[in-house]
Amino acid sequence: MKTQFLFPHSWKKVGWILFLPGILLVIMGSFFNVSIDNYLPIKVFALYSDEILGKSGWFQIITNAIADELLTIMVIGGGILVGFSKMKNEDEMISNIRYESLVWATYLNYGIILFTTLFIYGIAYMNVLIHNLFTLLFFFILRFHYRIYKLSKAGDDEE
Repeated sequence: MKTQFLFPHSWKKVGWILFLPGILLVIMGSFFNVSIDNYLPIKVFALYSDEILGKSGWFQIITNAIADELLTIMVIGGGILVGFSKMKNEDEMISNIRYESLVWATYLNYGIILFTTLFIYGIAYMNVLIHNLFTLLFFFILRFHYRIYKLSKAGDDEE
């Protein structure tokens, strides 16, 4: 079976190194209401910038705190590497579990978005949409690795 769209297995470790600290920081920041919007201010190139009380426009050099951007890159990049790196023994069963986990995570993720669209309003809804950047990958990784764990336990029970 061809797995042409998967990363090499060795990249999974790099993914975990990025994903776990990143997702923990996102969760801690959410639960403890910690803002990282003022950390690591540097001058950056902005394709478009629209500041609330500042200037807006195309193709500018602006000063921006990049901690939130770095955290987003860590979680998404790490999540993609964790979720889409080959397993040591990648076979059709693993591919099927990967596919089913991705479909399940997509349904759950959009179910949550539909639910919150109907019942959550204001800034709380915007927070849901911001966290939604990570939830699809998070649900997929949880489900995929849980199913792999169950598969390995079923194999251990047969021995």
